[in-house]
Amino acid sequence: MHPFLFKEVVITKKSTEMKKRFLTLFVILLAIPYLITAQERTRVTGQGQGRSIERARFVFLFIGDGMGLSQISMAEAYLSTQKGEISNEALSFTKFPIMGMATTFSANSYITCSSAAGTALSTGYKTNNGMLGVDPQNNKLTSIAYKIKESGVPVGIVSNVTIDHATPAAFYANSSSRNSYYDIAVQIPASGFDFFGGGGFAQPTGENKDQKNIYEILEEGGYTIARGLREYVSKKGAKKIALFQEAGKEGALPYAIDREDKDLSLKHVVAAAVDHLYCAKGFFLMAEGGKIDWSGHDNDAKTNILETLDFADAVNVAVSFARKYPNETLIIVTADHETGGMTLGRERGYVLNLNELASQSKSISVDKESKDAVKELNNKANVGWTTSSHTGTAVPVYATGPGSRLFSGRMDNTEIPIRILKAMGLE
Repeated sequence: MHPFLFKEVVITKKSTEMKKRFLTLFVILLAIPYLITAQERTRVTGQGQGRSIERARFVFLFIGDGMGLSQISMAEAYLSTQKGEISNEALSFTKFPIMGMATTFSANSYITCSSAAGTALSTGYKTNNGMLGVDPQNNKLTSIAYKIKESGVPVGIVSNVTIDHATPAAFYANSSSRNSYYDIAVQIPASGFDFFGGGGFAQPTGENKDQKNIYEILEEGGYTIARGLREYVSKKGAKKIALFQEAGKEGALPYAIDREDKDLSLKHVVAAAVDHLYCAKGFFLMAEGGKIDWSGHDNDAKTNILETLDFADAVNVAVSFARKYPNETLIIVTADHETGGMTLGRERGYVLNLNELASQSKSISVDKESKDAVKELNNKANVGWTTSSHTGTAVPVYATGPGSRLFSGRMDNTEIPIRILKAMGLE
């Protein structure tokens, strides 16, 4: 039995209200009573404390790629600006009771790339920039997702960028090069993980477009392919599902600023993953907001802000789930690194004018001719950037639920997966 039912919203061009409902959430989550007795709850005894502590049964790991404290503060300031206030309107996860910080350097550079950071977050080991799921000597490392799956707990991996990109791939693949997209993607069936979703594939038929289609390989490996939420609803009950955009829409999901009716968003994919993965044994779900990073590389402030808010919407799906299972749900929100060196303020002065961003309606990625105009808007808003690459700052870690105290204080990114296993009683 699933904790949520998905109701498909029928969209018609004549119904503005229906369109709004789709844009806010195509899938309505309805709680179903699920009786969990005291005997069914998994408990561990705290040493020397004389009391039992519930293990984390349902675990969400949200990774905002490129999301440093500046990106979070900017998004909160933007929300307040929309209300005509000078304040920081808290996102759900910034109100979590536990907060820590994680260092992000890789094995060969103080400034990490996403594959090295993803490897640290998935395996607990450092590697060189450009490498994925292997150590600097090219020895294969094992993601905690495999250890969790081996314990009988369902596993899901989702992202709003392509599923063969650095962060999601680090949880299921091993490669000496993060750019070997096809070789990475074909490793999905061997993982046996229960749910993949979000963006499609960077090279579905290989770099030279002469390889077997990855979607066929997934189907042969036992995965049911669902193109869009309507197909997902019709294929509910399949053992393993891979959910992507509707046919004809390939690659990463659109930026929030560019999204059209019926496009998937990260929150839709997270909700579908929860619906599919839920069972008495619990689940582990890694969800990446990858386009915070991409818009940071573009130094595109408004797009970056909306991506951070879109990521927060996905986290809210987990927060809603946790309200039903507060004693068994652990939610961790962190980042792999910061991108762009974003600053709230630039040059001289103590002013932030985020209202100046209002006129922007497309991302630089979609409207490439707008790059100079977007730069001018950034300057008027007094938003600064120091680089079009990553920075080496530590990133925040937010947590709530059973085991969340393990994520307080200072830590290295390699400690996060180890602490997740500990919270699940799988150390």
